[in-house]
Amino acid sequence: MAIDAPESMYSAGIPVHLVDFERTMSIISHRLVEAAQIPLCVVSVNLDHIHHFGTSGRWNGALEHAGPSEFLNLIDGAPIAAQARRSTGRVWPRLAGSDLIEPILEKAIRHGSRIGFLGGSLETQQALQTRFAAERPDMAISGWWSPERSQLSNHGLSKELAAEIRAAQTDVLVVGLGKPRQELWMAEYAAHTGAKVLLGFGAAVDFMAGKVARAPRWASDNGLEWAWRLSREPRRLSRRYLVDGPSSYVALRASTGVKTAPKGHTSREPYRIKSARAVPVAGSFAGPEDTADVAVLVVTYNNADDIPKLLKSLREETADHCLRVIVADNSSSDATLETLAAHPDVITVSTGGNLGYSGGINVAAKLAGTAEHLLVLNPDLSVSRGAIKAMLARMRHSGAGAVVPRLLDDDGQIYHSLRREPSLSRSIGDAVVGSRFPDRPAWLSEIETDAESYVYARQVSWATGAAILIRSELAAKLGPWDERFFLYSEETDYFRKIRNAGGTIWFEPLAVMNHERGGSGSSAGLTALMAVNKVRYAQAHHSRLYSLAMRGIVAAASVARATQPGHRMAAGMLLGMRSWENLPKASPGARALHRAEGAFPSGTVIIPAYNEAGVLARTLRPLANLAASGAIEVIVACNGCSDGSAAVASTFPGVVVLDLQEPGKTSALNAADAIATRWPRIYLDADIEITAGALAEVFAHLAQPGALAARPTFRYDTSGADLRVRSYYRARTRIRGMQQHLWGAGAYAVSAAGHARFPTFPEATADDAYVDSLFMHGEKVILDTPPLLVRTPRSTRELHHTLRRIYRGNHELAPGTAMSSGLANLAASITGPLELVDAGVYASLAFAGKLRRGNSLTVGGGWDRDESSRLA
Repeated sequence: MAIDAPESMYSAGIPVHLVDFERTMSIISHRLVEAAQIPLCVVSVNLDHIHHFGTSGRWNGALEHAGPSEFLNLIDGAPIAAQARRSTGRVWPRLAGSDLIEPILEKAIRHGSRIGFLGGSLETQQALQTRFAAERPDMAISGWWSPERSQLSNHGLSKELAAEIRAAQTDVLVVGLGKPRQELWMAEYAAHTGAKVLLGFGAAVDFMAGKVARAPRWASDNGLEWAWRLSREPRRLSRRYLVDGPSSYVALRASTGVKTAPKGHTSREPYRIKSARAVPVAGSFAGPEDTADVAVLVVTYNNADDIPKLLKSLREETADHCLRVIVADNSSSDATLETLAAHPDVITVSTGGNLGYSGGINVAAKLAGTAEHLLVLNPDLSVSRGAIKAMLARMRHSGAGAVVPRLLDDDGQIYHSLRREPSLSRSIGDAVVGSRFPDRPAWLSEIETDAESYVYARQVSWATGAAILIRSELAAKLGPWDERFFLYSEETDYFRKIRNAGGTIWFEPLAVMNHERGGSGSSAGLTALMAVNKVRYAQAHHSRLYSLAMRGIVAAASVARATQPGHRMAAGMLLGMRSWENLPKASPGARALHRAEGAFPSGTVIIPAYNEAGVLARTLRPLANLAASGAIEVIVACNGCSDGSAAVASTFPGVVVLDLQEPGKTSALNAADAIATRWPRIYLDADIEITAGALAEVFAHLAQPGALAARPTFRYDTSGADLRVRSYYRARTRIRGMQQHLWGAGAYAVSAAGHARFPTFPEATADDAYVDSLFMHGEKVILDTPPLLVRTPRSTRELHHTLRRIYRGNHELAPGTAMSSGLANLAASITGPLELVDAGVYASLAFAGKLRRGNSLTVGGGWDRDESSRLA
């Protein structure tokens, strides 16, 4: 039943009912005499209440999305009353619990209601009993309960306590547990107590018992009650009034509005969970074509010992809900796949490599099928009975976009899985203090360590990615997880996307899962990756200046712990002395094996070759089976070769070989084009290695209507190269502009429609730059594929050869055609000392290449080809 309060003032996100004394007593009296109503919880709103439950409070929204109960929020503090007057133009009285409790108890006695008292010390309760026996012998006392805090924080024990209160036939329960515990306990257990009215008046109990003196009238009338109380108990109250109070007052003034409730208004359930259908057989999982309540997504990597426990716990959950389980395996080297094979109703897919956590989730999500919800689980979890049901119930009550459970370590202790949004101040606090002083202020710690944070349901910023329930429609809106985060910070990024999309994340303590942790392994590289990904997250969502500050903070923390290998590696990377490329990342070739079932995408691979006998076999080897089976067309166009390149290519079945007498790459490309029969086509340099996975991604993309041009990603192999060469290519990799063009990878591809823009290849050294110039930015795509392997020159002298050829080719093109990375992009890539040195090397070599582009060091002014990278 709705509370009969026509107006509410929303202060810092909290609805404050604008009622006077008479209306308040009428609402409470009505609840006492009417049967079959949900319990009414009466609480006082002051600055302390805003601190706990306001927009920025830890428990924001917890009372508005409580169980079957209603909250009557009354004006208590002078600042709240003053704000109500400013907002409405009317004077509203302060209705402090200490002023209301005596009249309420008097009314309860007249109605014959039984009154119980929860909270307060035994001494306080005994003082009250003595007073009531003398002054109110007619008061029907149902009981006195003074539980320990450990009892209140235990769900089972709290339910037993509530059952005792119900058994005592309590009508009015005075709850004196202190803020915010009393409000949270009422929100969770009010309906279990059987009480019609619950009074959250903690201090009032102490006042009635004579244990605490009330502020004098003059202090209360002038809004100085807080100062009087602070003078009496400075140690206990200084933080509340001097630290938390001012910020709560700012929040009060910043966000207050008045709303008139419509007649008959009742709270609504913003989100309803529909049951997909009855579980066909308890203990079994839904098949790929079935409709499921929840699709469970698991990513494994050497988890043969963990996965049986997880699957066993999930099978027990099928008594409540229809579950589909999809496991994406990141190339485990133990018996994980064999273990999964023993569970035929589990959908198992091998990623073919190690895509990391984000990549694995994205693979599994593609096979989720028809399901209302997705549940991402670490393989080293076991799900306690009823956990999924509790998470779905929380989603229904709160309208949450995502729900996370309570995690326990092996020893049954709470694992601190809840997190606050990363910030500079929190990073400083974590860097300086670490795990010490866990009770430090929230703005100095990212991790939620307070024990009470894990007792009651509430909204959170994010949590560790071990277990996340999300609505499928929201997941579809958000898109895939960001695979830039191989491991660590990927969940931080995903939860941010949820919040940015308007969704909320709720913690449900009744959903319990046991977490063994360490299922992903540990190493110095992973420790360094964790630190670097904090910086990557800052770079993804904040300004350059903010990111640099975050990098400095994380680097300082790593330096301070440099005696440990992982932190020492992180320090080197964050200070710019080591390349981030050496961190763990997705392994090449992975994506090819998680494509949808079906034929390999058709297309043609054209490889121009001039004296490439030494490298041609390694280029053709990954394509051999596809060529032999006729899945793709492979043409090797040898132009003026004198080293047996044609003979090498001829050893591969299905490969078409053109042995042209005329030298020149242009003639080779045109000759191969003339006999090719398939689209799309990829033009691949003879010394570039492409995986079948990358090729499939390129062909599949260009087969789509409207697609014109694309190329795969690539990586440089600088093995055996001298220091200047490695420095040059490190700088080149960092330049943003290098990742936006078709040139530079040794491979590019076009569809038939794209090729129509150049019926034949013109005479040009830089054919890739020429083709790139034919397409606008939005018409060409750099696909996120397993990278091509581009072997670099090994010596600076050979690099000079390569650069002369590149810049000569660019110069041959029409004015404005040649592509350049630009000094601005080079400067933007400098984020540390190593980057600065690398940029200097890059600039000097590039400048030399441009100056001498017309001069060839080869005999007769030939190709200026690098030979060092072609050595076996």
